[in-house]
Amino acid sequence: MVDRTPSETPPTTKSRWNSMNGIGFLLLVGLVGTAIVWAGSSALERASARLARHYGLPRLIQGAILAAVGSSAPELASTIIATVRYGEFELGVGVIVGSAVFNILVIPALSALLSDGTLDTGRDVVYKEAQFYMLSVAALFLIFALAVIYYPTGDTELEGTITRPLAVSLLLLYGLYVFVQYLDVSDADTRSVSLDQRPLLIEWGVLIGGVALIIVGVEALVYSAIGLGETFGTPSFLWGLTVVAAATSLPDALISVAAARIDEPAVSLGNVLGSNVFDLLVAIPAGVILAGATPVSFVAAVPMMAFLVVATIVLFGFARTGMEITDREAMAMLILYCIFVGWLLLESVGVVDLV
Repeated sequence: MVDRTPSETPPTTKSRWNSMNGIGFLLLVGLVGTAIVWAGSSALERASARLARHYGLPRLIQGAILAAVGSSAPELASTIIATVRYGEFELGVGVIVGSAVFNILVIPALSALLSDGTLDTGRDVVYKEAQFYMLSVAALFLIFALAVIYYPTGDTELEGTITRPLAVSLLLLYGLYVFVQYLDVSDADTRSVSLDQRPLLIEWGVLIGGVALIIVGVEALVYSAIGLGETFGTPSFLWGLTVVAAATSLPDALISVAAARIDEPAVSLGNVLGSNVFDLLVAIPAGVILAGATPVSFVAAVPMMAFLVVATIVLFGFARTGMEITDREAMAMLILYCIFVGWLLLESVGVVDLV
């Protein structure tokens, strides 16, 4: 038997207690951040919807541009904060990819299951929004590859640097997307609607206030993800792929499910796809442009992007068959998302090592 002095046990007990308190504090910060993001996103979305009606924008454009940009503000803030403030670009990418997977698997599935009957997709969504979104996924994957090929860094050949010119090329592609949407607006016969209850300046003030709340909430979420990653000895971007991504995707779910329940499938799916296009072509390069140049690991990026491609093909296939998403297809999408989360859980405990 080993003789322990009284002074040996208290430090161990104290360290465990401090560790438990630290985890509890980080989880509390994450929950508070989620609540703040929810409040800010709700304010932003209500204001953007009223402004869209005031300026007479078509319903599809409301979903693909205004509602999508508004609901994507948390992802944009997470990428900028993670990259510029903490130097964790891969955490920001993890949030974007995790949010994109959540958006295209969970949100359309919930919209289909909670609406009356099937979720109609429509030709505008399938042949314009969905295809441009697939182009966005391919463009981001190409940028990662170009960074590794032409700007290699590190000890291996699978690490590179995303420079500002590469990031700007993604913004130019989003500019093309906005231009296509603008042509649809100019061709549409729309009329503006006056805001009777509140002045126009107040709506803009609510919108700006919502953005401010989102920034505060995302700061808390990123801090929590980095702290939990260090506490459990896991990469922080795994927490970004799951916890932070789901928390920042709640606004998208709120808009899309509500639109589906009132029989507005174009807004529902348009918001999902438009939000993902914004995340991939604007949110990711925004952090790079502000930081100057950002390293990226192709080893970590490829498995995440590969699963995103699979999820995208599943969504497009289901949306194209019969121009609707049935309850059975919705359940299959939810099962696929559970597989995604299960894979990341196995990654976090070291059972598999793909990212």
